[in-house]
Amino acid sequence: MAETDLTVAVTGPTGTFGAGLVPLLQDDDRIARIVGVARRPFDPAERGWTKMEYRRGDVRDPDALAEAFAGVDVVVHLAFLVTGNASRRTTRAINVDGTLNVFRAAAAARARRFVYASSVAAYGFHPDTPALVDEEWPVRPASRLFYAREKAELEQLLATQAVGAPDMAVYLLRPPVVVGPDVVGAKDVLPGPLAPLGRALFGRPRRLPVPLPVAVPALPLQLVHESDVGRALQLCVVGAGPPGAYNIAGDGVLTAADVAREFGALALSLPAGPAQLAARAVTALPFLPPAAQWVEAATRPVIMDTAKARELLGWKPRFTALEALRDTLRPR
Repeated sequence: MAETDLTVAVTGPTGTFGAGLVPLLQDDDRIARIVGVARRPFDPAERGWTKMEYRRGDVRDPDALAEAFAGVDVVVHLAFLVTGNASRRTTRAINVDGTLNVFRAAAAARARRFVYASSVAAYGFHPDTPALVDEEWPVRPASRLFYAREKAELEQLLATQAVGAPDMAVYLLRPPVVVGPDVVGAKDVLPGPLAPLGRALFGRPRRLPVPLPVAVPALPLQLVHESDVGRALQLCVVGAGPPGAYNIAGDGVLTAADVAREFGALALSLPAGPAQLAARAVTALPFLPPAAQWVEAATRPVIMDTAKARELLGWKPRFTALEALRDTLRPR
């Protein structure tokens, strides 16, 4: 029998994952109330989120979390720094310590379920990674990429924390690159005084105004649409399947050359091997800035098997990888 009248707290509700999830919770008759926790004020009603109550809160503030989570049934943790523009101390305080604060506050509030948006990056980029990875393959910290290191570390820490909260079911989703019309994050690549330029250039992915020739390595890539991530999160919220980790990705595997062509480039596909060797060389450089650390993802791209999510969670993507990318680039 399906649960009803659920109260769901969501950290980071205005990001890409929130854009995929919150509208589904808004339309779900099983969800009675949503608590949106974010540092920056926003008006849920302006977005049509009439079930949501905004609570100003920082994941680094356990007291604010305890107040926001009072009486909730499910906590969905989406808040996470991706680009690495903040100091390492700040990034870790939000990503690692903040996630643990959210988990502990959820457990103290006696929430029934804790849903965490992890990442394919938690598997790391290791030479012995198989061609197709299922959830039985261990998560392992990457060599350099801070985001991947923290995602792997957090999965291990949450597994330890969950032992002390046996009555709370823990769900972990591992998506690849998330795309869609509300995708955010790339606009924050340029730091400090250059940030406005970054927002102007990258705030919304777009096709090139004129086709440009470019040589691109044929590195494999999975994508998933924000709405399909939202659907997977929604299924976890209502307890549609057993707790645990789930890989999710749109159908089909693209290459970097495919992506370049969708952006309007005249892409010449090159063998992936030399690009992977070059990426390993860059990754080994000392004092690599956070934005450059993302090159490690090219050293051993991870392709996930999503059978478990389909069979146990009842999840099926509405968009293929190619359709998700095209929806992201579609003029609006």
